[in-house]
Amino acid sequence: MSQQETILKKAFAAAVAVADPQIIVPRYLAKIFPIGGEPKRRCVVVGAGKASASMASALEAYAESNWHQVDVEGIVLTRYGHNSPTSHIQIIEAGHPVPDQAGMDGAREIYRLVSELNQGDVLIALISGGGSSLLTLPQEGITIEDMRKTTEALLRSGAPIEDMNVVRKHLSAILGGNLARLAIARGARVEALLISDVTGDSPADIASGPCAADYSSYQDALDILAKYGLGEESIPASVLLHLNRGRIGEVPETLKATDLQNAQVSNHVIATAYRSLEAAADYVRTQGYEALILGDTITGEAQGVGVEQATLARQYLATKSAEPLALISGGECTVTIPTGIQGRGGRCSEYLLSLFSASIDLPNISALAADTDGIDGSEKNAGAWFTPAIRQAAQERGLMPAGYLDRHDCYGFFAQLDALVETGPTLTNVNDFRIILLN
Repeated sequence: MSQQETILKKAFAAAVAVADPQIIVPRYLAKIFPIGGEPKRRCVVVGAGKASASMASALEAYAESNWHQVDVEGIVLTRYGHNSPTSHIQIIEAGHPVPDQAGMDGAREIYRLVSELNQGDVLIALISGGGSSLLTLPQEGITIEDMRKTTEALLRSGAPIEDMNVVRKHLSAILGGNLARLAIARGARVEALLISDVTGDSPADIASGPCAADYSSYQDALDILAKYGLGEESIPASVLLHLNRGRIGEVPETLKATDLQNAQVSNHVIATAYRSLEAAADYVRTQGYEALILGDTITGEAQGVGVEQATLARQYLATKSAEPLALISGGECTVTIPTGIQGRGGRCSEYLLSLFSASIDLPNISALAADTDGIDGSEKNAGAWFTPAIRQAAQERGLMPAGYLDRHDCYGFFAQLDALVETGPTLTNVNDFRIILLN
């Protein structure tokens, strides 16, 4: 393994490690429930997301060591393959990003459990990225198939995750603060622990904010569908009917800030993308690199971002000192797949292939892009990487990136070069990670 490859992979590992639920969940539980302040009545744990099962196992371990008089119970939903061992909290694996029946059944059980809370009980919600599709409990009149078709249409349209979630909030009995609303009505205290995978780290946006006040409206959801040309031909009639009923006030809005007055509801963001970028920056500095964090809010079409960052790298190489520099960034790009093209890979690999193609005149740069949850798009890799040696290998094999970009087959390109990042599920999720090493 070359020095550049080692630095790239260890920087990514540092970014993931700082968001490990086994470390951060106990730390925050001790703050939220100080000695003597642990739950005194029933303690119910619910949650959803790619990191939520690991969060649940960390909570159980903490409770067994510190809450000797408290019986913990609950249900947490996670993506298939993202399980973590628990004894008292049931873990249900379900479909993501397209919801399935297992997710709907699990969400229904969470709804039932919360609806049975009583005055003085404590609800702990463990929420991470991926929770929006996993907590698929449609409003009355909408089926799981309707939700699936709507999600698929939004995915194919290239709509960013923020827009997708506005729509999903207004179709859900749980998202958009509806879970907290249910607990409030029962007189329970709500403490939500959130691992953020969204730009801005707003509790309302993380997994579509099941315990947070929502800023969006039914009209916003309808405007988003119109923005991407999604109408009767691609969105089920039941979905459009529900959104229009909400627009005219026939269906209650999502939870608003005024609904939380005098309510015992707190949302705690315990891990963020920016903190992970800082951890990677700290590591590369030990390797002799100056680190520049470009931000954790870089979005847009993955291919376009790749071209932009190649231009940025070129500018730094032309104007800065000879000191090695690492450009580090986060944020969730999108990939718009034209009709008739299957595509293989995900937004991280597509960004990286675009960067690779746009930096052909920069033979000495190295880069890595990977999703911190360990899964990038349609395949089982977290992302991909390249160094000068990988670029040379591609040239020797006659691999031309342009055709792969046109086919959106970034996975196929890097797989032939043995340059995929393969971690398996990391059991956390703080958005995408990108690093470029300029030597």
